[in-house]
Amino acid sequence: MNFVPARQDAIAAPQRARGRLDLGFTHDGTDTRLDRFYQEGCLKARLPRGPGVEAVALNISGGIAGGDALDIALALTPRAVVTFTTQAAERVYRVLEAPARIRTRLTAGAGARLHYLPQETILFDGFSLDRALDIDLCAGAEFLGVESLIFGRLAMGEILREGYLRDRISLSRDGALLWQDSTRLEGDIAAGLDRPGVAAGARAVASVFAVGPGMAERLGAVRAALTSAHASASWTGDVLLARILAPDAAALRHVVARALAVLRPGPLPRVWQG
Repeated sequence: MNFVPARQDAIAAPQRARGRLDLGFTHDGTDTRLDRFYQEGCLKARLPRGPGVEAVALNISGGIAGGDALDIALALTPRAVVTFTTQAAERVYRVLEAPARIRTRLTAGAGARLHYLPQETILFDGFSLDRALDIDLCAGAEFLGVESLIFGRLAMGEILREGYLRDRISLSRDGALLWQDSTRLEGDIAAGLDRPGVAAGARAVASVFAVGPGMAERLGAVRAALTSAHASASWTGDVLLARILAPDAAALRHVVARALAVLRPGPLPRVWQG
C-alpha cells in the first residue's frame, strides 16, 4: 500500500478560541436593568434570577490555550448595582505558540456599585498568558474586585516548571490613575514562587481591592479577618488593598471569602457556593 505524504500547506492550523462579551446596565430610577447584551464566540453570559443583579460569564471552549483571545466589557450607568462573576474557575493550559490574551474593561458611573468577583484562574505547566484589567470609575462609584491565581493543582501533584505570565490591573477614577499593579513571571515558575520576596512557597495568591465611600473605615475589619492567614491589608491612594498567599486553592478561597464578607453585604455569588 502506498501512502502519499500530506502537502505542507494542506495541514490545518491549530484551532483558536475567540470570545467577546459586552454588557451594559442602567438604573431606571427604581431598579438596575440590562441595557446592552452582546456575546460572540466562546464567551457567553447568564443573568440568574434572584435578589440583586448578577452577571455570570461562561467560557464554553473548556479552557484557555495559546493564541486564544477573549475580550470582556462591562459598563454601569450612574446608580446601577451589579455583581459580575464566572461560572467556574478558568483554566489556562500549556501553549505551543503564542500566549493567550485576555482583556477586560470595566466602567461605572457616579453612585454605581460594581463588584467584580471572578472565580480563580488555574495555571498549568507550560502556560503563557497576557492579561489586562482596566477599571474606570466616576466619583462616588463603589468598586470591589478580586483576582486569584492558582499555580498548579497541589492535590494532583502539579508543578509549574515552565510558564509565562504578564498580568496588569489598572484602576482609575475620573481619568486619574489611582492604582496600578503589574506582575511578570517566566521560566521556572515554581522556583520563582519559592523565593521569600515573591510568594515564600505559596502556590495560590489573590488580590482583593476596593474603592468607594466608607471603604477606608473597613480596613481594620479586613485586617482582623486576615489575622490567621499569610496576608496583609493597607489603604493607599484611596484604594483598600489586601494581598493573600495560601498553599492551595481551597485555603485561598477560604481567606478570600472572609475578606469579601467584610467588604460586601450579603452572601457570595451562588456559583461560588457550589
